[in-house]
Amino acid sequence: MLSRYTQRNLTWIDLVHPSTAEVKQLMDEFHLDPLIADELLAPSFKPKVERRGDAIYVILHFPAPRVTGQRPEQEIDFVIGKDFLITTRYDHIDPLHAFAKAFEVQAVLGRGHAVHGGHLFAALTHDIYQSLINECDTLRHKLGAIEDRIFNGNERSMVIALSDIGRVIHDFRQALLPHREMLNSLEPAAVRMFDQGFSYWVREVIGSYERVTDTLEHLRDALHELRDTNDSLLNTKQNEIMTTFTVLSFIFFPLSFIAGLFGMNTLHNPFVGHQYDFWIVLGIMATVAVGCFAYFKAKNWL
Repeated sequence: MLSRYTQRNLTWIDLVHPSTAEVKQLMDEFHLDPLIADELLAPSFKPKVERRGDAIYVILHFPAPRVTGQRPEQEIDFVIGKDFLITTRYDHIDPLHAFAKAFEVQAVLGRGHAVHGGHLFAALTHDIYQSLINECDTLRHKLGAIEDRIFNGNERSMVIALSDIGRVIHDFRQALLPHREMLNSLEPAAVRMFDQGFSYWVREVIGSYERVTDTLEHLRDALHELRDTNDSLLNTKQNEIMTTFTVLSFIFFPLSFIAGLFGMNTLHNPFVGHQYDFWIVLGIMATVAVGCFAYFKAKNWL
């Protein structure tokens, strides 16, 4: 599917699962290198920045909500020209829809400030990184809710919740890891194509990227602290349970011994045959149990 947006002398083309005919049309219209056109037809697993002719071709992978059976990344291919920007994607990406609406409004009101395709690229990537910061804020709220539940005695159920958030943070960091190198590689090529002043816009994009990575590092630190706290509380609770079972075992062991002792089939067994033999044996067992309980209680083992 091809969507076309215009603003003054700039054109933004947004391709979703492009067909061969659509790519051929764009190649003829914007004089794209055939190698770029070929790569737009299928996803690529590696990021890339290269200049071919009068266009800069950039491949970036952004974190995406994890869906069963799919990669936790979404690819966007950018073809940056002097009077156009082409984006190619293979999934639904919300920030691009929001950017398209804002782009149309600015075109109607005549308030667009972009001069060339590089400005459109900088504005679009800035919005994508901002959406990732919003996702990080959501993760921060989830960690806050998990913290409350941890200290309310739900340590066991929070193990899975912490693991899920840890997986999301890991996927985000892995997807964004190559971006710094790609953006640094973009700067000299973009400056040669546009002007020295465009270096400022690339630095702005890098700054947006670094805010995302810094936020992810803070989230990872908070996750590790919560995981350590949760593990400590779990271990403490398990140790208390084991201590209780051990104490109960020590209490009931002598009772079992006494019961077995007086249950022996011998000719001469103390108290057996006495009028109150049952109550005497029961009293001995109760005395031993109360004595053991009092001892362990005095030792703060119960």
